Amino acid sequence: MSRIGKQPVMLPEKVKVELKGRHVSVEGPKGRLELDLNYSGKIAVEENRVVVEPEGADRNSRASYGLVRTLINNMVIGVSEGFVKTLKIVGVGYKAQMDGKKLVLNLGYSHPIEYAMPDGITVEVPDPNTVVVGGIDKQLVGQCASEIRGFRKPEPYKGKGVMYTDEHVRRKAGKATVK
Repeated sequence: MSRIGKQPVMLPEKVKVELKGRHVSVEGPKGRLELDLNYSGKIAVEENRVVVEPEGADRNSRASYGLVRTLINNMVIGVSEGFVKTLKIVGVGYKAQMDGKKLVLNLGYSHPIEYAMPDGITVEVPDPNTVVVGGIDKQLVGQCASEIRGFRKPEPYKGKGVMYTDEHVRRKAGKATVK
């Protein structure tokens, strides 16, 4: 049994959760999120919390009810607080800037990279070496941050590239001189 699945999802004051069969919609001050769940167990909204229970003792039900509880919790956190991922750009001449709704990255290639933001994602560039990706959908924020990082992953010899602020790049020694 999942220990996370047993915990109820506490709802802040301005967050509303609606259940229609397998369709869950969460509305809060930052926006609205909807999700169709492939889950046969019981989901109940009580006063200011959401409770998820497995239907039976079968393997699939036990395996998925912790996941369902976490997905609902991420939706609640997203519409009340939002999610943020911060990227830093390291390298001589590497920089980022906004051009309308596009993020323009100069990462040492012969051309600048233009990345169009999907709906629901906000990007801020407080300085040329920092990119802040935010939004209410945790999966979409992580996906956009991962795609931006994928344009130039950090390399282990000089440490150049696009990396998360909390990421540590293990550095390697270069070629040793042979005597």
